[in-house]
Amino acid sequence: MHIDHIGIAVKDLEAAIKTYEAILNTTCDKREIVISEKVETAFFQTGESKVELLGATGPDSVIAKYVDKKGEGLHHVAFEVDDIFKELQRLRDEGFTVLNEQPKNGADNKLVAFVHPKDNCGVLVELCQSLNN
Repeated sequence: MHIDHIGIAVKDLEAAIKTYEAILNTTCDKREIVISEKVETAFFQTGESKVELLGATGPDSVIAKYVDKKGEGLHHVAFEVDDIFKELQRLRDEGFTVLNEQPKNGADNKLVAFVHPKDNCGVLVELCQSLNN
């Protein structure tokens, strides 16, 4: 298991991309819209991990609601796992609150599932598994 990416919720994706291009001294590697989540993502490779900017595609997006409530900033930390189904069951057995009964398709060609922040010191944790496995 390793950190795959950190997700940062932003109000203005275009402005945030420019900011992170300057901070990281590189260009955005990939952009993708995840229709089911009403979010547009922008990825930056940073060594073995990535930074994922998350912008809402509509006012009813989870990200729009998050930004309205908490402001811009860290949204989640994602850990790459070899077997997301096994890890979800392991975490359930450990007493964690898993937000997804089954993994779903996410950005960057990954299966994803989330663990509630109340069980993780206030941080939303994403488990992800490459669909290439």
